[in-house]
Amino acid sequence: MIYRTIFFFSLIFAVLVISISCKNSNNDQTKDIPITTKNNHNVGREKKDISTPIKEKPENIDAPDGMVWIPGGTFMQGAVTSDEMAMKHEKPAHEVVVDGFYMDITEVTNKDFQKFVESTGYITVAERSIDWEEMKKQLPPGTTKPHDSIMQPGSLTFKKTKNSVPNLYDYSQWWNWTIGANWRHPNGPGSNLEGKENYPVVHIAFEDAQAYCEWAGRRLPTEAEWEYAARGGQENAIFTWGTDYQKLSQMTNSWEGDFPTTNTKVDGFEGKAPVKSYNPNPYGLYDMAGNVWEYTSDWYNTHYYSEMSKQGIVKNPKGASVAYNPNAMTSEKVIKGGSYLCNASYCASFRISARMANAYDSSQEHLGFRTIATPEMLEKN
Repeated sequence: MIYRTIFFFSLIFAVLVISISCKNSNNDQTKDIPITTKNNHNVGREKKDISTPIKEKPENIDAPDGMVWIPGGTFMQGAVTSDEMAMKHEKPAHEVVVDGFYMDITEVTNKDFQKFVESTGYITVAERSIDWEEMKKQLPPGTTKPHDSIMQPGSLTFKKTKNSVPNLYDYSQWWNWTIGANWRHPNGPGSNLEGKENYPVVHIAFEDAQAYCEWAGRRLPTEAEWEYAARGGQENAIFTWGTDYQKLSQMTNSWEGDFPTTNTKVDGFEGKAPVKSYNPNPYGLYDMAGNVWEYTSDWYNTHYYSEMSKQGIVKNPKGASVAYNPNAMTSEKVIKGGSYLCNASYCASFRISARMANAYDSSQEHLGFRTIATPEMLEKN
């Protein structure tokens, strides 16, 4: 119900939509907050035997359909020094060891999600009825119940503005709470999935992605796993294709032009694109930059990177166990990859190290996910 609280009392009443923006990520507060890393395997630099990652693909396990083996390795997680667009919460870079795993070569598509829903009867968060009695528990005492016409299931949809926007902090100028918007109706009532079977599924809350993973025998990647896979084995890369910003329109679906007013569509699309519309990275992964944001399993904590940098080499980190963001109204998950709305003047989140926080119980038109599976998971299935 926090989900309904945030969106009805943030969007509808013109408060911020997304809990942390690409623009205000540099305004991190320095208030101390405990960072519990008990789930992380901290490895001293002298313990090279422990930090050696699993690289080789298991001989007795075939890659599941639609997945590719990501060989384990060591990398610097976070912004490289040459990235002039990097934001504060992408720093400092810290050394991480990741074991190998299988990863979806594309984001989960509408077709994939349809199979899950047909098999289980699952109803996404954006499709569920709103319980006022439960919702008001999250609100100040005496809060008046909104009109029934407003208390309807829905999600966030994007709408271009007619004029240039001088204040890019005010997301309510281009985000709308749309009743009836959900994964089946991505642009709201009247829209459908006809001809979009191979587009990434969107309007997915974290809970929805988790449910899909449980059904499929998969899990969401950690932020470290996601970023390692996106780098594709390239050192000092800023983008999934290397360091050349001029290749942006050839390699990813982002916002070309004046955001959020004019999209020149130089990259071939104005909105979402079908998966595999652009060349893959060196590991064979498509759309690790742009198109739609992707969930990771990590909680977002503004101090996590600074704490991790003090621990030496860390193996298979699972993120902070405590969510913390002084600007947020609820706990958030780290999302990666950027979307078709990313523009250099706004967030430039088509970069590998780019990260953003998203309320765990929210869904939007530009947010989806992909899954991974470890050899251990596949052996159990």
